[in-house]
Amino acid sequence: MKKITTALLGLTAVATMASVASTATAATAMRCSHQLPPGHHIAKVIDRWAAEIESQSGGDIDVQVFGANSLVGAKKNIVSVAKGDIDCGFSVNFQWGKTLPMMNVTLAPFAFGDINLWRKWPGTKSAAFLNKKLLEKGVHNAVWLFTTNSSVFSSKGKALIKPADFKGLKIRGLAPAFNKSLQALGAAPSSMSGSKVYPALATGVIDAGLTDVAAAVSRKYYEVQDHFTVVPLISVYFHGYVNPKWYNDLSAKSKAAVDSAGNKAAGWAIDASVAASSAAPDQLRAKGAKVHIASAAEIKVLEDIMRPAFDASFAGDDADTNKLLKLLAAE
Repeated sequence: MKKITTALLGLTAVATMASVASTATAATAMRCSHQLPPGHHIAKVIDRWAAEIESQSGGDIDVQVFGANSLVGAKKNIVSVAKGDIDCGFSVNFQWGKTLPMMNVTLAPFAFGDINLWRKWPGTKSAAFLNKKLLEKGVHNAVWLFTTNSSVFSSKGKALIKPADFKGLKIRGLAPAFNKSLQALGAAPSSMSGSKVYPALATGVIDAGLTDVAAAVSRKYYEVQDHFTVVPLISVYFHGYVNPKWYNDLSAKSKAAVDSAGNKAAGWAIDASVAASSAAPDQLRAKGAKVHIASAAEIKVLEDIMRPAFDASFAGDDADTNKLLKLLAAE
């Protein structure tokens, strides 16, 4: 498994693969793009997943992992895979935006705190339903990677705890329905990928960040923000997907390797995410940041404002989204 972190190395790797692909014994290239920095716990799970595919395929698949947006940008991964420009990509659920908004069901404020739901997720009817919808959008889902149900509001000068603290604040947004919940607090959300938050904070484009608590460490938010409020706000997941033709052209052995590695990695991601979330508050404190763990009473005040705004915007009249909500309720 090759880890590639620069565009120059990426071009070299692609050229090298092209030169050997003509030989009958060449392994099938699997170029995978993701946005995460090397230190992020899910980036490490992706590396382990890639090695597992190579091992189980007996070397028939050569997985090349391009992290930190070094192959294509985060917003281009989905289209690039669907078109077949690259073989594999990873996206966080809210990057599907208006293309497949039901992927954002886990952004319902304070609704997905039970880790057991994620442990059984790959085998659920809800996951199967989303797999089908993803295929309709041009990608074959390969792996679910739970990332966090422990979020953090980052800020400078004072902690964000009460609804009044958010009034007029420019804050990192996510998907449209979730942004409605931030607007209900009086904040002004601006949606952006995780890699763009740090520079936006550093330059004053936004006043406050929102991410999973472990990412606040790996992306070094503590360098530009000094207060962090930890809340069980949203559940976020990455997922890996491949071009359907690329997958269908694989041998039965290679398909089984991709499928099996995906099932294993789903469990690895949960374990890594729980560990990272548990360690992150103390890691932030060690960097000099002030960390506030929201109390149950503080959470209830935020939920009473945010959840109704999200619910009103999310489902609407979309039949598929409402079907997903019913499936989730029955899991």
